[in-house]
Amino acid sequence: MSYKLSKRSRDRLEGIHVVLIDIIEAAITDSPFDFGIPQMGGLRTAEDQAMLYSKGVSQCDGYVKKSYHQTGRAFDIYAYVDGKASWNVDHLSAIADHIMCVAKDKFNVELEWGGHWKNFVDLPHFQI
Repeated sequence: MSYKLSKRSRDRLEGIHVVLIDIIEAAITDSPFDFGIPQMGGLRTAEDQAMLYSKGVSQCDGYVKKSYHQTGRAFDIYAYVDGKASWNVDHLSAIADHIMCVAKDKFNVELEWGGHWKNFVDLPHFQI
């Protein structure tokens, strides 16, 4: 099956490093599952980051400890399965393996995936 990013997901990538956008656009076409970019899954302000930190969904407060999202060097995804968003581990892991292979094989870019982190596992997160 061939997928493509929705306009909403593309809009949410505004300000992200161009190579990351290229990787996402290439990876989605033959991804094992459809995926999209959630709200605040792209570039974030310090205020956005602080709000996520206060909710306990990020370890970066946006001021003292900044997120890669604040510099356009990170993005988050969600799987889109059976017509709805999914954060299922199996779905996100399969998509992550695919995105990382596309990044390395087609763009010679080593992405870091939050699913590999030990202290704060962040399955939707990728950064360069």
